[in-house]
Amino acid sequence: MSEQDRLRWHCRRGTRELDLMLMRYLDQEYPRASTAERAAFARLLECPDPELQEMFLGAQAAPDPEMESVARKIRTGTPDHD
Repeated sequence: MSEQDRLRWHCRRGTRELDLMLMRYLDQEYPRASTAERAAFARLLECPDPELQEMFLGAQAAPDPEMESVARKIRTGTPDHD
């Protein structure tokens, strides 16, 4: 199983909205992401669903700047250019 296949499995969260947001990032952004960004995405997938929802709504900051950058990309659906 490839790394991307393993992550795809972890993107299946149980709520359609989270699934769609995570899968969109995985399909559109992950393939061209840096090693650090890929690691931050993997760390995001370790967070519980309620925390992810809060991060993606912008109501809660991610635990570290790299994760926050990925969460912002997922939230807005666009690449982060900070």
